[in-house]
Amino acid sequence: MTAPIATALAGAGPLRGPLAISISNLSKSYGPPGNRVLALRDISLEVRRGEFHCLVGASGCGKSTLLSLIVGLERTKVGKIRLQGRPTLMFQESALFPWLTARGNVELALRLAGARKATWRAEADRLLALVRLTGFEHKLPHELSGGMRQRVALARALAQRADILLMDEPFGSLDAMTRDLLHDELEQLWAETGPTVVFVTHDVREAVRLGDQVTVLTSRPGRVAAVFEVNLPRPRLVGSADVAALTEEVTDRLRAEVRRHADD
Repeated sequence: MTAPIATALAGAGPLRGPLAISISNLSKSYGPPGNRVLALRDISLEVRRGEFHCLVGASGCGKSTLLSLIVGLERTKVGKIRLQGRPTLMFQESALFPWLTARGNVELALRLAGARKATWRAEADRLLALVRLTGFEHKLPHELSGGMRQRVALARALAQRADILLMDEPFGSLDAMTRDLLHDELEQLWAETGPTVVFVTHDVREAVRLGDQVTVLTSRPGRVAAVFEVNLPRPRLVGSADVAALTEEVTDRLRAEVRRHADD
C-alpha cells in the first residue's frame, strides 16, 4: 500500500490575491477500457493570480499532461479545472514556423489573437524588444541560437494576450549559461508584464530559483506530494546558499517519492 500523500509547506506566510487556477480532484487516464494507464490521480492545486508556480517531478509523472489539461489540449471527465483568465502553452522546443522570420512568427500570433492588422508590426517589434531581440526581427529561426529561438517563442506566447502562461520545460534543452541568463530575463519579464506562470521543470534548483511556490508531484500516477513556499527575496542566484538549502529540501522530498514508487 502507498502511504498517504501529505502536503508540506516549507516557509510561512499566507498566499494572497484571487485564484487564477483552481484544480479539484483531477484524474486523467489513457488507453482502451481494460488496459488503461492512469497518468494523474486526484490532483488538487491552487495558483494565485500573478504567481510564479513551479511543478517538479520524475519523468512520466504527468506534469506535461497537467499543462495540456489546463490549456484545453486534452480533456478529462474526472475532476474540475477553473481558470480566471486565458491560458497559453509554451513548449520545450520553440516550435517556430521555419519559413517565417522572428517578427513573422510573432505577427502570426497577433493575427490569431484578433489584433488589428495595422498594429501587427509595431506590436511584434515591441514584444521582441521586451525579450531582448531588437535587431533580429528579420532573422529566420535557423539563423538564431537556441536561446534566441526560445525568446521568440516567449514573445509569441505574450502576443496571444494570455493571462496565464504555461511553460513546459522551456529551457530544458539549453546549456547552463544560456539557461541562467534566460532565468534573469524571464523573471524580469514576469515582473514587468504580470502574468500568472506555471513552469514545469525537472531541475529542482531552477524551480527554487524562479518560483513563488514549488509543487512536487509523485511518480505515475501523478499526485500532489508537497507544496513548498519559496520565501526568498528576489532576484535570486542559482548558486546562493538559501537557494541551495531549499533545493536540497525539495530534492529530498522528490527523492523520497521516487523511492516510494519503486518500493510499491
